[in-house]
Amino acid sequence: MENLIGVGLYTPAEAGRLLAIAPGKLARWLRGHRVGEHEYAPLWKSQIDLDNGHVYLGFRDLMEARIADKFMRCGVSSRRVRAAIQIAREIIGDERPLSTDRFRTDGRDIFLRVAETDEHGEEREGLLNLFRRQYEFKQIIEPLLKSVDFDDKGAPFQWWPAGRRTSIVVDPGRSFGQPIDASTSVPTAVLAVAANREGVETAASAFDVPETSVRRAVEFEAELERRLAA
Repeated sequence: MENLIGVGLYTPAEAGRLLAIAPGKLARWLRGHRVGEHEYAPLWKSQIDLDNGHVYLGFRDLMEARIADKFMRCGVSSRRVRAAIQIAREIIGDERPLSTDRFRTDGRDIFLRVAETDEHGEEREGLLNLFRRQYEFKQIIEPLLKSVDFDDKGAPFQWWPAGRRTSIVVDPGRSFGQPIDASTSVPTAVLAVAANREGVETAASAFDVPETSVRRAVEFEAELERRLAA
């Protein structure tokens, strides 16, 4: 097994729970799929290959999927997202360019370049409308990137999935990237289970964390479950 320290490890189900994206969709994005006679290549290559036939995501895959999913929810086809990723790799120089800090400034031009002509040389006005009239690019991308910390190369290394005020962080260098209480590194799932079984005060004492951290963990895990059931 390859060294997963600092990479993170998620099954499609675990990633889907965090991102509110169907696990099957994540698996198709990373594995590729076939519809009739048409073969669709993966949107990008996963960070992780355990050579057991299963799909896994690393932390960078998680961050890339957030951005790809947002564009698709705004009406951008997976074909155009794939084309944008290919162009962005060349411009930004990163295998997972959508999740980089530089994409914040270059992304609009990248998608407009994809939109300008199709494979037959015809203009695709629909996507141009998406970024020029219906939406502002920053309104799509900024909320997603504001909750992410980037290193000096512009690569994401921490994600605050419920906002920075909750002190819950996803850090691939700790607990294999599972959501944790930022100050103590105790996984939110562990705190929530303990609180639901023994009460907040007992859980806080057992893991030596503030009661506020336990309550936030309970709320965070409950919200993930609500999103999963929706």
